[in-house]
Amino acid sequence: MRILILGAGKMGSFFTDLLSFRHETAVFDIDPKRMRFVYNTYRFTTPEEIQAFKPELVINAATVKYTLEAFRRVLPLLPRECILSDIASVKTGLKEFYTSCGFRYVSTHPMFGPTFASMSNLSDENAIIITEGDHLGRIFFKDLYSSLKLNIFEYTFEEHDATVAYSLSIPFVSTFAFAAVMKHQDAPGTTFKRHMAIARGVLSEDDYLLQEILFNPHTPAQVKQIRAELDELLAIIEGKDAEGMKRYLTKIREHIK
Repeated sequence: MRILILGAGKMGSFFTDLLSFRHETAVFDIDPKRMRFVYNTYRFTTPEEIQAFKPELVINAATVKYTLEAFRRVLPLLPRECILSDIASVKTGLKEFYTSCGFRYVSTHPMFGPTFASMSNLSDENAIIITEGDHLGRIFFKDLYSSLKLNIFEYTFEEHDATVAYSLSIPFVSTFAFAAVMKHQDAPGTTFKRHMAIARGVLSEDDYLLQEILFNPHTPAQVKQIRAELDELLAIIEGKDAEGMKRYLTKIREHIK
């Protein structure tokens, strides 16, 4: 299959490496310097090259801020039978775009990234495939993710956004709270160092990505829940309520079983 990958960032490079030995692949990026270390694949910098390549599948790996823009840039250059796909962690506007674009499509979300995941062993990681879209496109990604031993879940666009609000917004907001009150430690403990490593990893992400995840319409309810839990915990601490603390610890231990 001829596959065009939009964007030569971390995930774009990952998919290029993954697919280039079994398919005819090309990567397109408006910044040629980002493709310096891409190998075993075509490197495109002009629309004419995309048009001549005639891709059968496009994987949009551009950053969230530019996902729709990247699609619109290449849409006039693609054959009508081409399948569009994205791997965006935020699906805002994508369902509407796909519905109106006239192309077959498939949308997925690999729930891992180079920041924290071990890219050589993904058996503990997850991927979401959106149930709306082209059947053959979904089969392609199901086979691909299965070959990586990923745990695959199938959700609608709405269910995906609700899942992201829970699985990303809660740890992101908790990390922001830690970073906001953190003070430099000359002799940090193990727990502090682990939290610090997580905070640095999260805050190294693109600002727009963090913004869009937190602006997910499902996020406010999750943040309010965090606030309610903090209020309960603060009351226990201020009251030096030993029995209350015991009950609280029992409750949250049940959550992480």
